[in-house]
Amino acid sequence: MRPAPGQPVRIETTKWGDRPHWRMAGVHLGADEHGDWVGVPRGTHHARPGAAFVSEVDTVTLLPVATAQWWVATFHAPGTWASVYVDVTTPPRWLAGPDGPVVTAVDLDLDVVRRADGSDFVDDEDEFAEHRVRYAYPPEVVAAARASCDAVHAAVAARRAPYDGSAEVWLERLAQPG
Repeated sequence: MRPAPGQPVRIETTKWGDRPHWRMAGVHLGADEHGDWVGVPRGTHHARPGAAFVSEVDTVTLLPVATAQWWVATFHAPGTWASVYVDVTTPPRWLAGPDGPVVTAVDLDLDVVRRADGSDFVDDEDEFAEHRVRYAYPPEVVAAARASCDAVHAAVAARRAPYDGSAEVWLERLAQPG
């Protein structure tokens, strides 16, 4: 179930084994050649078991158009420590929820981050190594996650689309009133 622009959306991620992870509300802004863009305005409550926060800046989350892509990318407006935060996940899926469209994905620990200063790095490799054993990630999931992480990191570092400023138009759209 793909939402229409302006329609409220829930983003719900889990960890392997259907363990709850981050949940937040957003609004579908539209789609382009990169995928679907969901706006999450400053002040939005984000929650997971044992943690919660209210976003300090507007963000837009990109859900890739290709169903074989193993990532979900979030782009932050200026004012926070990171400008790009890409979660390596199972391919995101749209579902019909009781209150409207829900996008789900399984977070596979690895993250590719571009700091506000422009430097980039891969985070949580230790967590991925631990969890792949503890939760018995299948070999094909491990291979897909590693390949996705490597490809995304290369794209972020090289400033290739959609990590080249493509999100700016969507951040502007989110900031527009009404």
